[in-house]
Amino acid sequence: MLTRKAKRSTPLVMVVDDDQAVRLLARETLENSGFAVRDVENGEQALEEFDVHAPDIVLLDVMMPGIDGFSVCSAIRRTASGRDTPVLMMTGLDDLESIDCAYEAGATDFITKPINWHVLGYRVSYMLRASGALEQLRESRAGLAHAQSLAHIGSWEWDLVTGEIRCSEEVYSICSIERSFKGGNPILDPVHPLDRGFVQGSIDEAIGKRAPLSFDYRITLGGGERTLHAELVTVLDEQGEAVCLTGTIQDITERKRAEEQIRLLAYYDALTGLPNRRFFLQQLEQALVFANRYDRMLAVLFLDLDRFKLVNDTLGHGVGDRLLQDVADRLLRCVRRGDCLARADEECPPSLVSRLGGDEFTIMLSDIEHFQDVAKIARRILEAVSVPYSLEGQEVFVSTSIGISLYPFDATTASDLIRNADGAMYQAKEQGRNGYQIYDESMNAKALERIILESQLHKALKEEEFIVYYQPQVSNQSGRVVGIEALVRWNSKELGLVEPGRFLPLAEEIGLVIQIDQWVMREACRQHKLWLDAGFPPVTLAINISGQQFMKNELLETVTSVLKESGLDPGLLELELTEGVLMAHTERTVKTLQALKGMGVRLAIDDFGTGFSSLSYLKRFPLDVLKIDRTFINDITTDPDDAAITLATIEMAHTMKLKVIAEGVETKPQLDFLTKNGCDMYQGYLFSKPVPSTELPRLFNRWQ
Repeated sequence: MLTRKAKRSTPLVMVVDDDQAVRLLARETLENSGFAVRDVENGEQALEEFDVHAPDIVLLDVMMPGIDGFSVCSAIRRTASGRDTPVLMMTGLDDLESIDCAYEAGATDFITKPINWHVLGYRVSYMLRASGALEQLRESRAGLAHAQSLAHIGSWEWDLVTGEIRCSEEVYSICSIERSFKGGNPILDPVHPLDRGFVQGSIDEAIGKRAPLSFDYRITLGGGERTLHAELVTVLDEQGEAVCLTGTIQDITERKRAEEQIRLLAYYDALTGLPNRRFFLQQLEQALVFANRYDRMLAVLFLDLDRFKLVNDTLGHGVGDRLLQDVADRLLRCVRRGDCLARADEECPPSLVSRLGGDEFTIMLSDIEHFQDVAKIARRILEAVSVPYSLEGQEVFVSTSIGISLYPFDATTASDLIRNADGAMYQAKEQGRNGYQIYDESMNAKALERIILESQLHKALKEEEFIVYYQPQVSNQSGRVVGIEALVRWNSKELGLVEPGRFLPLAEEIGLVIQIDQWVMREACRQHKLWLDAGFPPVTLAINISGQQFMKNELLETVTSVLKESGLDPGLLELELTEGVLMAHTERTVKTLQALKGMGVRLAIDDFGTGFSSLSYLKRFPLDVLKIDRTFINDITTDPDDAAITLATIEMAHTMKLKVIAEGVETKPQLDFLTKNGCDMYQGYLFSKPVPSTELPRLFNRWQ
């Protein structure tokens, strides 16, 4: 067994990570840099290998199955050979908690993932060099000059009687001064101009108080600057007079940079660079102190993007991240320093934009004369955010809903102001989105109602409170029913029958929509097969599919399973997709749709015209049906624009060999227009509203 003191011609690095790709890349990088490498995949193996081979340095992942990286590091530190072994821990870029735990466990340093493989060899070399220096200091104390050189600490003495200054070699090295330097002060001359008064004052304080003193300051170096840490001690003669200053300086630039990086991780959002929730709350509390002292008004704006989930689900998280960054830039431009209206003799905290997380942002306007100032900024934000975004060749549209709470009228604490602004934001969404709403006390009741609704929605899935309604789809030529659309309803024990518009957006927001979709598909296919076996005509069953089904890559598996369980002919199943799904025309989406088409399943695009309408997207997919949204049908007989859009849509779809169905047909004149212009099918209250499965057999007989 090797001891820690054994000398190797080639340093040995032990890489511990459960990700094989990381281990392979680390091995290749480090071996190319001249290191020997042993790699293991878990904590148990790491401790066994360390005990046998005593590596010179350990590159250790934080999160691993079994024993995690923190426990491994602590165990290594408890061994005699591992007490001084450098441990470089790998953690996530914005994982401040892991960084804190790493240092508590005894890590020498940390490196963030994804790892910059080009600098890893240099990083390991630097840590080994530092480790070797400290080891030599402990083992031999071979001269002060040599020790100072290794530790990059310079010492000096300043004779206060003669003015003579004696410096070690390392002082000249740190300050980049030639040893032959004459006619100046090697301690004060390199000091940054902005810090000279502070450094001179600190020296005078050390002399005057006859007490040790330490401080940090900057020096200018080759056009740049470095940060030094100084320790001063005043030497007194027998009469108690100060006769000499002794001190040390150390270059702590890299440490300061690391501290700044940790501060950024603690207080700033890694994606947008905006302050995070913690920093926003601290600044808001300070601003409230100011507002209370000077009897001023303060506003908190809570923002949530209206269409962000659609963009994220359909275009992918990369585009979603880019969108958040662009929104952050626009918000910063909307909220300027001039929005703080304090008098010149008052130290007004600056206005602040922060990202709370996800697509939520908060803005603090720290000094407001009139509410009109807040409204003006809110309108400015609405206008700026709604301008289209160009992301990876796509034109993306989003808007935002803004809630506003005011100090001292709506709340007097930071947390209450944020909570009330959040409640007002939800009210703005309910009012139609892309607007702002001012908080009032009734919103607390609405926020509570939303929390209750979310809780009951989870319960509804477990207790099977959902039911399926069916609405017929009728041929314009024959007048016969050719299809039925399955529509989910929630028959809550506490709330009664809940319409989809009330619970589906919430289900999508909290991640339950896929489970609801799957339940509807299973129930509708099972019921439809029973009707067919009872002798009902073989009409198409249409079912809506959310975009999240594609993001989770579960749709093909679900459809295959449901068709097998129910025994339904795939040719009688029609899946209705949104335009957002087609917008995210990933290779995976194309393959999924082609596989479904190969099974015989029909594909329809739902609510056409309300999203990212484009022929270039439609022609890439094996579609069968195009559904015109009801918003165009409502005024089709009175609005020439709606009539023209509908006519153009029908002609375009027929050119692409697609059948066309109109939604929301309620009047005979609407049906006459559609029939005259070649629309193939329609559905709406003119023929029948959605009905439960128990009513469908009777209506089937009447329809046919």
